[in-house]
Amino acid sequence: MRPPEQPPAPSARRRPATAPSPPTQRQGTASPPPPHSATLIGSVQRAMRLLECVAEHEHGAPAKQLAREAGLALPTAYHLLRTLVHEGYLSRDKGLFFLGEAAERLGSSGARQKRRSTVAETLGHWRDAIGVPVYYAMYRDGEIEVMCVSDTPGTPAVEEWADFRETGHAHAIGQCLLAQLDDEARRDHLDRYPVQSITPYTVRDNHAMLRRLERMRRSDPVTERQEYALGTVCAAIPITVGNAAATMAISLPAHQADRLAAATQQLQGALGLLLGSLAISISI
Repeated sequence: MRPPEQPPAPSARRRPATAPSPPTQRQGTASPPPPHSATLIGSVQRAMRLLECVAEHEHGAPAKQLAREAGLALPTAYHLLRTLVHEGYLSRDKGLFFLGEAAERLGSSGARQKRRSTVAETLGHWRDAIGVPVYYAMYRDGEIEVMCVSDTPGTPAVEEWADFRETGHAHAIGQCLLAQLDDEARRDHLDRYPVQSITPYTVRDNHAMLRRLERMRRSDPVTERQEYALGTVCAAIPITVGNAAATMAISLPAHQADRLAAATQQLQGALGLLLGSLAISISI
């Protein structure tokens, strides 16, 4: 408890509080700009308007038209257009301006970010609905890539204590992806990343791994129990979109292993609804 506040000493006099006087403005001077506009750079704003105008013309547009549409003086527009061409954001051909390679890279990067966001939202929904961490992974260019993971402090994802790409034989994600490949691709992967026992439950060698993969049906979920991480069980559901191999997976602590089958079945039942948002991520 805090001690009670002591009254001020009799000799201490407090001056009445007075509101500060507002600053006076001299006549004949302009008012300062609003604070929120002080950090805006006009030339950048004008350049962005020109880029937007160029983007609206699939077959290009001349400088005079772009200046008129952007509301800029022609000399200003010429200066900005030349700068944007020099930096690669625009290109010029026969007096017409088009979007350049730099602008197209920005657009494709933005589209990829949007696709990633869509996948993350989808995984987050099912993470909350089922109460487990959810993973999305693909096999691309000969590598296992975990594209997105959605977990919470209460339902944490498996810690990647050994490189996921090098230990595909041990975890459900890798086994599910390898099961979707043909025999030649499987052998190529295991030649590059040979089987290594990382827990007492891990498959022992390449031959045993290949035999296990041969017995798997490509459409069936894959489960593994403490093969990658002690104290963890996992399941992965295959997703085939065209020629791409992908999977969604979940994990649980080993003491909740009795939940694994029901949670896998629930996610597998929802997979038809998820394919739309997941299929677009193939090009991420």
